[in-house]
Formats: sequence, C-alpha cells, structure tokens
Amino acid sequence: MIKVEEVEQIRRAYFLDEMSIREIARTQHHSRRVIRRAIESAEAGSYQLEHGRPAPVLGPWKAQIDALWIESQGMPRKQRYTARKIYQALRETGYHGSEITVSRYVAEKRRASLVKGVYLPLEFDPGQDAQVDWGAAVVELGGERRVVQLFIMRLNYSHARFVMAFPFQKQEAFFEGHIQAFRFFGAVPRRITYDNLKTAVLRILQGHNREEQAAFVAFRSHYLFESRYCTPGQGHEKGGVESDVGFVQRNFMVPLRKVNSFQELNAALQAACRADLQRQLRGSPETVAERLAGERAQMLELPRTDYKACRQHSAVVNPYGLVLLDTNRYSVPGHVGEAVRLRAYVFELEILAGEEVIARHARCFRQEQDIIDPLHYLQALVQRPGAFEHAVPMRRWRAEWPLVYETLLAELRRRLPDGKGLREFLAILKLHEDYAPAAMTKAIQMALELGAVHLDGVQLCLRQLDSDQGEPVPLDLSDRAHLAGIGAQPVNLRQYDALLSGG
Repeated sequence: MIKVEEVEQIRRAYFLDEMSIREIARTQHHSRRVIRRAIESAEAGSYQLEHGRPAPVLGPWKAQIDALWIESQGMPRKQRYTARKIYQALRETGYHGSEITVSRYVAEKRRASLVKGVYLPLEFDPGQDAQVDWGAAVVELGGERRVVQLFIMRLNYSHARFVMAFPFQKQEAFFEGHIQAFRFFGAVPRRITYDNLKTAVLRILQGHNREEQAAFVAFRSHYLFESRYCTPGQGHEKGGVESDVGFVQRNFMVPLRKVNSFQELNAALQAACRADLQRQLRGSPETVAERLAGERAQMLELPRTDYKACRQHSAVVNPYGLVLLDTNRYSVPGHVGEAVRLRAYVFELEILAGEEVIARHARCFRQEQDIIDPLHYLQALVQRPGAFEHAVPMRRWRAEWPLVYETLLAELRRRLPDGKGLREFLAILKLHEDYAPAAMTKAIQMALELGAVHLDGVQLCLRQLDSDQGEPVPLDLSDRAHLAGIGAQPVNLRQYDALLSGG
C-alpha cells in the first residue's frame, strides 16, 4: 500500500519539478501505473491495489502501447494513433491477441487523460507574457467566399489583442503576424507562449524541451523574446488567446466581411483592434489602452529594422522565362537557364540574381497558374518580332489595354513598314517600366492628337504631363550626340538691341 507521503512526493516531482513519469519511476521505485494514479489524485486510499489482474495476452505489449500513446499526444489531433492503428502496429511486431483487448486498454488510457483538473486563476506581470494562436473565418473576398486564417496575439497583462488575416499559416505569414503585432503594440513582449506549431517546432522532446525550426530561432533572436510551448493536448495553458479566437470570430467577423482584398480586410481588422483598446477591463477602472501604455515600458524595444518575413530558396529559370513557387510559375526578365533566388513574402514574391532584385510579383494563392509580366518579354520580342501576334504575354496584355494602344500600333505600322513600326511600338511599351498605365494612356492619346507618333513624341508627352506647371519642358537629347549643340549658343544682347532699333 502506497503511503500518502509517497503520493505527495510523486505529485511534487511531477507538478513542481516537472519530472517525467519515467524519471519518477526510476528514482522513487514505483510502477508507472501507481505514479499515474498519484498524479490524477492526491488521495492515498485509491492506491491500495498496486497490481491489477494479470493480462497475460496484453501484458508484454503494454509498454509498446504506452510509448505509441505518448508519441501520439505530441501530434496533430487528426494524426494521432487510434486504437485500431495501435492494434495494427502491434500485429506487425508479433502480437496475436484480439483487437478488442487493445481497444479496451486504449479506452482506459483515454478516460484517464480526460480527468478534469482545477484551473487556477493566473496573474501576469506587465510586459512579460503574450500568447499566440491561429483561428479561421469565412469572408467574401473579391465576390468569392473563402476561408481565411486569423493570426492572433494577446498580451496577458493588458489584454490587448492584435488580429491579422492571411491566406495560409505558412512560416512567412507566422512571422509577418508577429511583426505587425509588435508594431501595433509599439514594443515586443518578453515571452510568448505557443502550441507546438510546425512553423516553430521541428520536434517535441522530453518535458518542455523542443527542437525548434532554425528560421524561427533566427526570427526570435532578431526580436530577443523568449518562447514557451504548451504541453501537448493542454491548450488551456494558453486559454487567454484561445478565448480571444472565439471573441474575434463572433465580434470582428460577424456580419460576414465583404472585401476586395486582404489589404482591405486587414485594415478593417486593425481598426477593430484599435477600437477594442477602449474596452473597460473587467474589475478595473482602466481601459485596455491605459494598461497597455503602462505595460509598454516593461516590454522590449522594437529593433531598428524589421525581420525579412519571407521564405527563401533557389530556382532555375526555365526556357519560357518562368520560375516555380508552390505550383505556380512567375515570369523573369531574361536569365534563362540561370539559378536565381526567391524571397516569398506573404503577399509578394521577389526574384533576385545575386543581390539584385530583377522581378517582383503579387503572390498568387491559386494552384497551377502562370503569373506573367509582359514587360519581361519585350526584349525577346524585339529579337523575334514574328512572335508578337501569338506570344501569350502579349495576347493577355492586348486583351486588357486601352484602344489607343491598338490605334498607335496601326499608325506606326503604316508609317514605318518592314517591322520597324512594331519595334518602335515595343520601345514605347518599355516606358511602362518607369510610368504608370494611366499616364501612358494619356501620353499616347496626346501623341496621336499631335501627330507625334514615335518614341520621342510619347516621351515628350509624358514629360509634359509630369510638369507641375503644365509648361513645355526641354527635350532630353543626351542620347543624340549630333544634336548636343542645339540650344547651347550664347545670347548676343547687341544683336537684340539692334533688332529693336530697326538695325
């Protein structure tokens, strides 16, 4: 019969010293079953029967079942071992008993894990602790209903909360959520508690130890906060933010949000977070904003620069001038067959050759799409003008551009035959690298009206539109050496005086 003092020693070792059941069994010389019962209840009376009825068939296999069960608790709920999966695993190692025997033993362990404990009210010091969690909500985005992922951070002292919507829970979104939350709070909490998220945790080790993702360690090092992880299956350890998930879903996302973009949705969510700062704290004369103002002084300062919240990897430009990211293909100007580097932010993709950014694209959240910038193919078309009519980048662009572009192309072809008109048109299109589409449309319309249907004419119209006074601006002749002397002659005032006197 186990003594009540021994029960106390077991419980202190488990709850205060955070020793594992295996360690307690080795040091205090009790069976693991006795130790588990002591953890469930402090009463000694229930420990009189130290050894249950023998289970000759299952007995030798209980250690393997226990190991699979413990391993399962650190996995996502839908990936945990069921009784059938455990039975199948035992069969592969020589077990010949019935499945029902295994099921009964697993059911017993499941019931034991569901024993309700008493949750203690917690109190936190200013600036010390925050919690992070993900939720989900349905929105109408661009006229289409879709599920978005909600990143939520909660400061445990002030109860200030930050919410941001993302198309996914990938690492770049995880990092960006932190960065924007830190900006919103104006400082960095000293410690943040998480579930065992794959974006942060590579592997769950003994006790509270974790092997963390290298990228997350680098991110955390940039902001200097500490991380803490919940015990697998013990979500109540960060119950504050878990309750915030429900609050946000009920109060920030109802009625159904109808927006045109993630930028619009996140602007609305941040406004809701700012309004929530005026909430009166329960049992306190302070508002959330007032308590946050006091808490901020105890938090870590924001670093001078933000961490680059992106996923990086290399890619090779294929023969069509495209690189692959998450099943989608993005265009690159030239560099066919060369290795380039991708920086995948949540809403933007950067493509680099060495340290030079050679292309930028908005991230596509669909699958198997070609995201093409037609400007990336202009040089290739100059070399192969015969492909103009059928090249996919140009066909897509022509379907969208204003009618004046077609008018300009027809006029250039009429004035400059033998493909020269098309080459001049392609040179004009290249001006899109420096000017907005609206300015280009106005300049082309102006050039057509003036009859200045050529590259120089469109450039002059663009400069005219850029002029603040709307007055004529000098033509740039830097690339025409033979005209460099025009307009550079010194003024002869004697000739002007003679002209006025009739001389």
